[in-house]
Amino acid sequence: MSNTTVLEFERPIIELRKRITALLEIESDTGSDLSASIDQLRRQAEQLQKQIFLNLTPWQRALLSRHPNRPYCLDYVEQLFTDWLEIHGDRAGFDDAAIVCGLARLNGRPVVVIGQQKGRNTKENLKRNFGMPRPDGYRKALRVMKLAARFGRPIITFIDTPGAFPGIDAEERGQAEAIARNILEMATFEVPIVCCVTGEGGSGGALALGVGNRVVMLENSIYSVISPEGCAAILWRDRAEGPRAAEALRLTAGDCLRLGVVDEVIGEPAGGAHRDPQEAIAAVGASLAYHLDALKGMSGAELRADRYERYRRLGEFEVANADLAVSETAPAQ
Repeated sequence: MSNTTVLEFERPIIELRKRITALLEIESDTGSDLSASIDQLRRQAEQLQKQIFLNLTPWQRALLSRHPNRPYCLDYVEQLFTDWLEIHGDRAGFDDAAIVCGLARLNGRPVVVIGQQKGRNTKENLKRNFGMPRPDGYRKALRVMKLAARFGRPIITFIDTPGAFPGIDAEERGQAEAIARNILEMATFEVPIVCCVTGEGGSGGALALGVGNRVVMLENSIYSVISPEGCAAILWRDRAEGPRAAEALRLTAGDCLRLGVVDEVIGEPAGGAHRDPQEAIAAVGASLAYHLDALKGMSGAELRADRYERYRRLGEFEVANADLAVSETAPAQ
């Protein structure tokens, strides 16, 4: 994957790297010793990168989560899993390419892998519908998850979608029901489920693959009920207010970890996963293996209860009226 897309806040780093490349070419062509200047620029680039990436805003992380050179689901499949066998179709006449499903092995362990898949060019994005599944995709995913439950295989999901497709055809075929059905069914399976947010975790489109015993996120991924632009369009009638909405949504991996929405934040290579996809994929693989190992000693009933308790713990509430609180807890007369 070539790194051709440069985000605005990355430009100072890229400019320094271009100067380093130019000096290396001059050194090679002329035989001059420019090592001191090259080393100085490398230190500057490293220091600048640390400074920028330690202080990223939620909006900048949202932009990183969408970077077209980040690893996608099939990249993880190719590098982490063996014996991959893709399964197609929802058995109702459709096969949504925005979700890929299949049987595989992770470190020799039989698993089922399900994930949203984006494209890297216009043709692929049209095929994959920009990673926005229709109900057919969620029904295909559910069919494969039921297969995993029947044969006792752990389920691994990769979440990377702006959201479920909101088109008329998707609504006509029951988009909301398909998402709700997946959430309901995933809560009941008696096999380990580990969910990984690798890019965008958008709205119900993400939740339909997100009910797990463990949920992990890459450092520069996001997880939110709505995209920043969508939120801004609703609240301020202006999608350009996306950066403002991103601050309010608490959508970063750090926010989600503090709120208990996810169980682990997986560190990314310096400069983001798109700068070193192989390192990012290896880190995800180590995390998946760790969590599956932690869950393997639990019975089916314990796995289901663990998943239930995990989601019951999410969120907080306060009773504003003390008298009401007393009356609610008092025994019936």
